[in-house]
Amino acid sequence: MQNKRGRPPNSRIRDNIIEILHFIKKGYGYDIFKIYRQVFPKVTLRSIYYHLNKGVELGLFVFEKVKNEKGDYSWGETAEKIYYSLGHNAKPIGIKKIKEYLDSQNGK
Repeated sequence: MQNKRGRPPNSRIRDNIIEILHFIKKGYGYDIFKIYRQVFPKVTLRSIYYHLNKGVELGLFVFEKVKNEKGDYSWGETAEKIYYSLGHNAKPIGIKKIKEYLDSQNGK
């Protein structure tokens, strides 16, 4: 049997992002990263964006909207935020650890 090259089609990071979006319904990359980082500390922002883009290709996530927000950022006056929600191929299972964290942040 020959070993396949490249990244495996399944990803624990994408599965966890599915769970986060299951509970928050929609969010932009950095917002998802902040939640992810609190529950599963060993992840980078770059990795989150990679898996969001790959998830869009796989039908796990969809672009909800693109919003340009004004503010005082280090790179300028506006930031483009791409909001994601779950796609038709996403199969959330409801990870308790993520729900508990989000409930604690919402004061439930």
